[in-house]
Amino acid sequence: MAALSIGIATTSSALLSKPTLRRFRPTRISCVAWDPEGILGPPQTGHIARKEFQRRLEKDSDAREAFERQVIEEKERRRAVRESRVAPDTAEGLIEYFLDTEAREIEFEISRLRPRLNKEFFSHLKFEIGQLRFAVSKTQDMEDRLIELEALQKALQEGTEAYDKMQIDLVKAKESLTKILSSKNIKETLLEMVESNELNRSLLTILDENIASAQQGNQKQAADFMEKLRGAVLKYMTV
Repeated sequence: MAALSIGIATTSSALLSKPTLRRFRPTRISCVAWDPEGILGPPQTGHIARKEFQRRLEKDSDAREAFERQVIEEKERRRAVRESRVAPDTAEGLIEYFLDTEAREIEFEISRLRPRLNKEFFSHLKFEIGQLRFAVSKTQDMEDRLIELEALQKALQEGTEAYDKMQIDLVKAKESLTKILSSKNIKETLLEMVESNELNRSLLTILDENIASAQQGNQKQAADFMEKLRGAVLKYMTV
């Protein structure tokens, strides 16, 4: 038993031959707030401050243009960063890849690399955590590494669960939208769907995508119809 413990400690030390300077700080991922493209930006606080900022943008055209320019520049920066990153082929490399990922990019990377976040990957992550947790003697670097990996494990587990649930919800939402569009009495159909709990945020997401697509294609009539339908869905959701 002693020899086994020494072996674990030695292996753990080898895994951490260089100091760990990163600090992984995941945020809890929920399906409702899933935003892999970062369209919504970081969570905002302060209702009065937000209202004041919105009023300023409405009144000051220069401020509005500057803000819109900053949004475009930030999207371009994030796009360039995403395209420049290449995920490693191994589980070990993928762990380091996620540890080097900005917290706000975690959701995007989970959606992009979901097939790689499989049983084999999580088994490897769990194995490394176990080596560090049960090592006979631990250095500060090992303690820091353990904290990082445990936080990463939690974030990736929550993230993959949220992503998988979102995919299921989106499939159901597409079916719900087809049901609504093929209905001869939309109001009656919406009431039936309220009772069966078929109206949800995923359906609103699908409608938003259709509205945006119609607007980009200059299909004003279709966009207007979808916006009215979205309003009706939202109304019945909040009844």
